[in-house]
Amino acid sequence: MNRVVITGIGIYSSIGKNLEEVKDSLLKGRSGIGIDQARKDIGFQSGLTGKVERPQLKGILDRRARVCMPQHAEFAYMSTTEALKQAAITHEFLHQNEVGILFGNDSSTPAVIECVDIVRKTKDTRMVGSGSVFQSMNSSVTMNLSVIFQLKGINFTVSGACASGSHAIGMGYLLIRHGYQKTIICGGAQEVNLFCVGSFDALGAFSKRESEPEKASRPFDKTRDGLVPSGGAATVILEDLDSALRRGAPIIGEVIGYGFSSDGMHISVPDIDGPIRAISMALKDAGIGAEKIDYINAHATSTPLGDQNEARAIDTIFGSCKPVISSTKSMTGHEMWMAGASEVVYSTIMMQNSFVAPNINLVEPDEFTCKLNITRVTLQKNIDTFLSNSFGFGGTNSCLIIKKFH
Repeated sequence: MNRVVITGIGIYSSIGKNLEEVKDSLLKGRSGIGIDQARKDIGFQSGLTGKVERPQLKGILDRRARVCMPQHAEFAYMSTTEALKQAAITHEFLHQNEVGILFGNDSSTPAVIECVDIVRKTKDTRMVGSGSVFQSMNSSVTMNLSVIFQLKGINFTVSGACASGSHAIGMGYLLIRHGYQKTIICGGAQEVNLFCVGSFDALGAFSKRESEPEKASRPFDKTRDGLVPSGGAATVILEDLDSALRRGAPIIGEVIGYGFSSDGMHISVPDIDGPIRAISMALKDAGIGAEKIDYINAHATSTPLGDQNEARAIDTIFGSCKPVISSTKSMTGHEMWMAGASEVVYSTIMMQNSFVAPNINLVEPDEFTCKLNITRVTLQKNIDTFLSNSFGFGGTNSCLIIKKFH
């Protein structure tokens, strides 16, 4: 079995457009949540959202590349460019080696709506722009980036609801571990336009604490009233250890465990047993006990039942050792398809800089969350090994364990 290391990370999110900005936000517990008035104008129950600025790629990418890219592919281009730079991977390396790409993504909404609107209005499919098909496909991110970066390895999109980004890293880990690839660009991307989350708003899934947007996302707090949608993109470069050492790559972490499961119970109500099995599988794969986990970046989205059941699952496994826990979603909101990848990036930043970001907006835990060791303030702490939890609709669960490279 090959050892799988992380040689580069990149991020474009509501709390920062690069690693340095994001590190500063994590240290200071700075929220990226605001109000999108367009959502209120169109009839949303909640206008809350993570605020992510669209990058300006004119002059960076040619027009043909730009017209094929939806919003979240642009975010992914930014995070991937940063990750490749940190990993010291050049254009020549990409051209000469079979580098793959696996991204978590589960929607590409505006292009689909715009295409249908044009056809209905004009009764002529020829009026649809040439880039529409490439923007609208669920695999839009991997399609576009594989062409832009001229990648020659594995190339597909992982679609697993809010565990998509985590599963993408997990799949990359397995492929490299078993020798099928040596280098894979992994990550997750999430659009932030109002169209992609209308159905979630219809379910009443979003917080309505609009008077104080920065306090709306309240993972584990007794008064939590729903999640806050957010997005962006995160990239993690995975490599075979021997290959990374040969090219003198910077090694910033090692993936040592991946666990997954399906609840098999309910399409939207989270279970307890499924997460327990996924966490246990990750620990077994890593060959470590629960006491070796220094920090858990919880999935905790700020929903009443979801946070409760995750707290019960974590307490079942970690009740005797009580590692430090926080949910970075308290600052970012729920980054959905991207979250499993971004939270690995956030936790890796913490591991590199010896601190734990706070679970902001936690004023009073409930009867289940009070059993966990959740930090409400930034802690200076050495993190040798962390666990990142990701759970999604349909009962899909993914857990990753990352360790400092020794």
